[in-house]
Amino acid sequence: MASVVGEGAAGRSTRTLRAEGALTAIADDPESPERVRRILEQALVFAGAAFAAVYTADADGELLYLAESVGVPRTLCGVRDSYPVAGRAPVAEAHRGRPVWLGPDDLAAQAQSRRVPSHDFFLAALPLRGDRGGCLLAVGERADGFDADDRFCLGLVADALALPAPAATAEGADLRPGGFSLAVDTGRVRVGEDILELFGLDPDDFDGRVETLLALTVPEDLPSLMSVVEADHMTIGDRELEFRVLQPAGPPRWLRLRGRLVPGGEGRPARLVGSVADASTLRSDVTDVARVQRLAAALATAVTVRDVGRAVVAALRRPLRADRIALAELENERLVVTVLDPPEPEAWPELWRTEWRTEWPDAPVRTMPTLAAALREGRAGIWPAGSPLESALAEVGPGGLAVLPLPAGNRMAGACLIGWDTPHDFGPDERALLTAAAGLAGQALTRARAFDAEHELVGMLQRQLLPRRLPRLPGAVAVARYLPSTAGLGLGGDWYDVIPLPDNHVALVIGDVQGHSAGAATLMGQMRTALRAYAVEGHPPDVVVSHANRLLMDMETDLFATCCYVDVDMEEGSAWCVRAGHLPPVLRHPDGRTEIAEAEGGPPLGVVRQSDFPMSPLRLQPGTMVALTTDGLVESPESDIDEGMNGFARQLSAADPAHLGPVADALLGKAPRSDDVALLLLRYDGMASRPLRESWTVWRVPQAVGHARRFTRRTLRSWGVTADFDGALLVVSELVTNALVHTEGPVRLDISLVNDRLRLAVADASPRTPVKPTSISWEATGGRGILLVEAVSAAWGTLPVSGGKQVWAEFVLRP
Repeated sequence: MASVVGEGAAGRSTRTLRAEGALTAIADDPESPERVRRILEQALVFAGAAFAAVYTADADGELLYLAESVGVPRTLCGVRDSYPVAGRAPVAEAHRGRPVWLGPDDLAAQAQSRRVPSHDFFLAALPLRGDRGGCLLAVGERADGFDADDRFCLGLVADALALPAPAATAEGADLRPGGFSLAVDTGRVRVGEDILELFGLDPDDFDGRVETLLALTVPEDLPSLMSVVEADHMTIGDRELEFRVLQPAGPPRWLRLRGRLVPGGEGRPARLVGSVADASTLRSDVTDVARVQRLAAALATAVTVRDVGRAVVAALRRPLRADRIALAELENERLVVTVLDPPEPEAWPELWRTEWRTEWPDAPVRTMPTLAAALREGRAGIWPAGSPLESALAEVGPGGLAVLPLPAGNRMAGACLIGWDTPHDFGPDERALLTAAAGLAGQALTRARAFDAEHELVGMLQRQLLPRRLPRLPGAVAVARYLPSTAGLGLGGDWYDVIPLPDNHVALVIGDVQGHSAGAATLMGQMRTALRAYAVEGHPPDVVVSHANRLLMDMETDLFATCCYVDVDMEEGSAWCVRAGHLPPVLRHPDGRTEIAEAEGGPPLGVVRQSDFPMSPLRLQPGTMVALTTDGLVESPESDIDEGMNGFARQLSAADPAHLGPVADALLGKAPRSDDVALLLLRYDGMASRPLRESWTVWRVPQAVGHARRFTRRTLRSWGVTADFDGALLVVSELVTNALVHTEGPVRLDISLVNDRLRLAVADASPRTPVKPTSISWEATGGRGILLVEAVSAAWGTLPVSGGKQVWAEFVLRP
């Protein structure tokens, strides 16, 4: 349209002439309720606007509110519902009589101080003539903005807008026939006698409260009606709704509500104004339509196959007065029964109980030829009482049986069986209802089957990313639970882990990656693997978390993660806690007291590259329970996270720590399910027998190996070990010699004794693992040390430690 420039000597283009003709035609119908909207639409057609709106002053003259709009949603253009009349917004400037034309640069400059569109928009605000004032607001997205013809057309639109006086929405104004006015803050409603007659109320008995009218509506329609009249759900603009009201006799009456939310001025409430009219003449059979409508609404929110079955049962069994309903999926010529109502096996044929397993999983279609024929034909089959049927079907409905194939496109998704015990007459209306219900259920069943398959795939992915089982711990018991969200696919970023570490240490990890998506779950798996790898390398807790933070920063992802890492020393009953934007641990002491640990925390992972993650000490007595959780368990829209943590602590205080599994299940049973939840519980019992430990720093002196052997001999004698000396001393000689010859930096000898197992370990600063030679010539002067260690010890190996390694060997001592 930008290419249509003024034509002719008079400077009037064909476009402007057409716009003038269209607006003149609309003005000839001043009583049309759509007049303002139709005028605004001409701004989209002839001026190339993406959004057009008219603002008018409220009764107090203090606020300009959005009276009507067309085009793209206003939120995309960055405009508001209302602006102060005395403000400096373009709408207010135009209301005071000055046209405003702004381009992207102007809007960007003004966006710093007040809310105006900040995208690559062009904005026009033109004053409206008349007693009420107001303005026309137009927003364009074209690169060249509004040209001369566009501006001329917008001027024509502004001239055509003649707004009515505000008295129509004032408190004391007269109402039009069928009109109403509802005060949003108080619920007081003004209605005429014609509306009261539709509701079956006498004017003398009406108390002016909207609740009185709502109480007369059909309960199934009340939620949708409340969404219109409750202030929390309302937005500026028109709304239209059909609902039913109860009648003293006969079926409910259908009414149609049309309304508009009108914001009030400063200190004045917003009002919902509109009309209510009789809509019964538009519906030939109210009862059956209502049933189908309820079923469609229920199936629209049914997510799983079982949800579909329950919705069908709820919509059909009571209205049809049926005695039993079965819903089954059709999979490879077998019926997989998903819902039986009633669920008791005794309510169904004997053949079903003998040939089908008790959980009613599946049955071959060929065993019921009548059902197979109905599925092939794809039409609902109805058999009155006494019809010759195979026994598997005859006992389902001795008084009448309906078989509904559930179509989904060009295939059958399943079947629904409806049975009556007493003779049942099938009228034409009932047959039509069954056919309509079958079509809706078939489509819903196909959608639900796809969701179930996707949900199972998501669950499998989630299970693969989380630990399959927790390790057995020395002196402690741990349990964990994961609960996916019920929203969407249930794929989240919460995780937990329990990592056994050397020297009877255990790392407890719980975390949460931002978002609910496959990307969040994948990142969760990467972070869990990284934290486990850094922990096994022997780094202290703060270094483990710091390394994970740098790794996440290097991944260049937009997601971040929170984490709580607790390193528990099973021998000493102490722990160090590091938090990265995550909830602190909750401790339940043996006497039942609970404590939210005062653990200092750092920022979430992936936010700041150079950040500190301080360690906080925890003291654990035998019988203490450590609980780690994610925010999905303690935070909900109804309560903040502090209240949730206090409630979580109270539940732990009342729990029985002797059985952690039931405790975890009980805690998850109260989860809001709006977010996924991870929970990790550990009960510290203390080790029954603590190891004996001694360490020796090996100095790099010529007598270093001899000193290490003497230290080992003295230590073993002080522990009462009198046998197996020679093999242990030989291993110490070889390991210390290898560390001194092949590495640089400090060397440490560690000796420990647990029951009858003696462990000798030498740590050095080199990460290179010693390699056992495959062959050694007779002339070789070295290389036999590892072979000797392997020959004399029960087991040997290497472990990574912070910045180096530890080579160890174990002996089983004779009694």
